[in-house]
Amino acid sequence: MIELNLAFVVQVINFGILVLILNMFLYKPLRKVLAERRQVIDSARQKAVAVDEEVQAKMAQYEARLREAKAEAGGRRAEALKQAQLEETAVLEKARKEASESLASIRTKVASEASQARELLKKQAEALSGDICEKILGRSL
Repeated sequence: MIELNLAFVVQVINFGILVLILNMFLYKPLRKVLAERRQVIDSARQKAVAVDEEVQAKMAQYEARLREAKAEAGGRRAEALKQAQLEETAVLEKARKEASESLASIRTKVASEASQARELLKKQAEALSGDICEKILGRSL
């Protein structure tokens, strides 16, 4: 059995002093280092979360600007296509108008030349018929 004598009391006091000394020189510094390490890890995690949120926000902003740019480019392309169609219509209309004017001018010219040719042929036919009549009759008319 255990005897409770002076040696036991000295050992208990010695154990208490050892616990205090170990607590002061080993456990407290170790707990302090572990607490600092935990704080560093927690701050690194918070920083990583903040950076991740910032990246997500910037990605969303980038995608929004990209969508806006695509929409603007589509609008500009549609506007350019519409403008090109208007210009094409104007050019075709101008070409048709010029072709109509040119055709009308050519028809007028052809009609004028045909009229002049008829008059010339009519005069030549009268002169020729007069000459034929003179030759047939043998006298001048």
